[in-house]
Amino acid sequence: MKKTGVILINLGTPDSPKTNDVRNYLFQFLNDKRVIDLPWLVRKLLVNLIIVPFRAPKSAKIYQEVWTDKGSPIIYHTESLVKKLQNSLGENYFVEYAMRYKNPSIKSVLTKFKSQNLNQIIIIPLFPQYASATNGSVIEEVMNIVKKWWVIPEINFVSQFYDEKLFLDAFAENGKKYNIKDYDEIIFSFHGLPERHVDKVYETSLCKDNDCEKGINELNKFCYKATCYETAKQIANRLDLKKSDYIVAFQSRLDNKWLRPFSDDIIKKRAKKGDKKILCFSPSFVADCLETIVEIGDEYQEIFEEYGGEKVQLVESLNDNKLWVECLHKMVVERSI
Repeated sequence: MKKTGVILINLGTPDSPKTNDVRNYLFQFLNDKRVIDLPWLVRKLLVNLIIVPFRAPKSAKIYQEVWTDKGSPIIYHTESLVKKLQNSLGENYFVEYAMRYKNPSIKSVLTKFKSQNLNQIIIIPLFPQYASATNGSVIEEVMNIVKKWWVIPEINFVSQFYDEKLFLDAFAENGKKYNIKDYDEIIFSFHGLPERHVDKVYETSLCKDNDCEKGINELNKFCYKATCYETAKQIANRLDLKKSDYIVAFQSRLDNKWLRPFSDDIIKKRAKKGDKKILCFSPSFVADCLETIVEIGDEYQEIFEEYGGEKVQLVESLNDNKLWVECLHKMVVERSI
């Protein structure tokens, strides 16, 4: 039987919640040209002299809120997922995880696989909807490392998986833990992106010209906005929700030129309208992390209460959900030689 390596790759996390470690993480993350797509000198000055010095101490305090004896949530959820996937796939597969930024690094895991003389390596960036800043960055990093090898085995990339049935089923299953009828509004909150990032997907048009809210077509199939709307639609269908029953929004923006509507604005608006309970999915994250636990679970809760609401209920992410393990198993086996 041929030997296959599988690497699950998520965004990353600091080595600890200490300010210095958070600073190092942010330096690596925000200096990625696919994350902040500005000219080299402009990016260096902006990130190293303005963003990181001011952001690192604040981010460190937030990381301290979610850090446990097991470490960062994104690490321990991913470690549990890897163990379950390894057990599911069996001894002819070697499952590891890496982080695009910090540790374990992509290079360290690929180096380990190189020494094992594998027939094939399958790379799965853990971002359901393609974005150059996430999936694209992971794929580029892998190629930059592997291109220097003398012997290159067969390598397969999963560029996106927002439409995988079991992925959608898993999120819907988590949503069914709550009585949908008890909530005044359902929000699907996706991580935001600068508008220019989605505009770059198109050769001769812009995102706004391609009806991305209405469905997937040949032109927008790699447009992050289009795949987010389709993800929400497919999960909503599994919950018997009509289009009028939910809102798609985008969180974690850095400025007003990011994808709209903004999730925090929707939270305020719904509270002002008299809503008391909101159920919030975040299907761009497959593991709970700062953006789900703190941003939605804590910060949006505070905003909602401030404007008269009572409860923002976060639907937990997939983490090591059984259906999610089955989904990854299926994706790996389908690509195995």
